[in-house]
Amino acid sequence: MYFILFISFVIFQRLLELVVAKRNEAWARSQGAVEYGKAHYPFIVALHTLFIISMIAEYFYLGGEFSIFMMVIFLLLICLKIWTIGSLGKYWNTKILRIPNSIFIKKGPYKLFKHPNYFIVICEIIVIPLVFHLYATAIVFSLLNAVMLTVRIREEERVWNV
Repeated sequence: MYFILFISFVIFQRLLELVVAKRNEAWARSQGAVEYGKAHYPFIVALHTLFIISMIAEYFYLGGEFSIFMMVIFLLLICLKIWTIGSLGKYWNTKILRIPNSIFIKKGPYKLFKHPNYFIVICEIIVIPLVFHLYATAIVFSLLNAVMLTVRIREEERVWNV
């Protein structure tokens, strides 16, 4: 029962993020934004979709105990994500969109380090499965995510020349 509620919340959260990203994308494109990284974006979508499927499969195949500690970490990550997305406002997106003459935003967590959103994603890929001790999903998708973020960050830094 707890797992069903938890995974439903994670799916809802991801879908809500996509709604925000789509709205922000429409605004950015109206400002003349150009998209970069189109070739790797479908792999990001696939990775995150398979991540959810893997958690469900691992839970129903092997089971898993609820970890209150990991749940607290997950809730803290949500707070950090809200701060991060809020700091970028309309500029936050799941795609790499560059509006001509726009500047690299350096407020909120972006004052502290360059890629707080990717730090959060790295933590989520580890923490979310561990809320129910789903170790295989945490390990496999952490490795796949590391490869994906290497490509993604390299492309984003090339676009922003940072």
